[in-house]
Amino acid sequence: MDSAEYERKIAARFATFDQDGSGYIDREDFSTAAKAVLAEFAVAARSAKGQAVFAGAEAFWQGMAGIADVDGDQRVSREEFVTGAAKRLRDNPHRFAEIARPFLRAVIAAANPADETARDATPEATARVLRVLGTPEELAGPVAAALDADGDGRITEDEILAAFAGYCGVAAPDA
Repeated sequence: MDSAEYERKIAARFATFDQDGSGYIDREDFSTAAKAVLAEFAVAARSAKGQAVFAGAEAFWQGMAGIADVDGDQRVSREEFVTGAAKRLRDNPHRFAEIARPFLRAVIAAANPADETARDATPEATARVLRVLGTPEELAGPVAAALDADGDGRITEDEILAAFAGYCGVAAPDA
């Protein structure tokens, strides 16, 4: 991968996390993502599922900040993301993805209103989550469908986590 392609991919990853487009990733971006998911699935913020989504988002933020907020200002600049998070994403995307597990697990549960113990999601629910988190409409459905590799109509937590790790695992131009 050349430098231009690497920069494009890093910019896309940064934009995914920078939900409000402020030029920084901060706690509010994770809260915004949580609120969007809850609104999409009509889950009350004060419910057990809603609280789990917010707690997962906070844990995800804390993990991201611990990796990338070099100056300790409680926000991650694009430069910090490129030099901090991206290096760790490149070095060990599965370990980075584990930071997201509580959030992803809670989102799966929120997307399954009838099942309190669900550890998987339908491709349709997954596409809805992708859309509310910023994936373009025309990509959300096909991406979600591709995650259901065995075609059983269910995407497991581990499949979602592996896909997230793959998305985050951006190889450096010289790798």
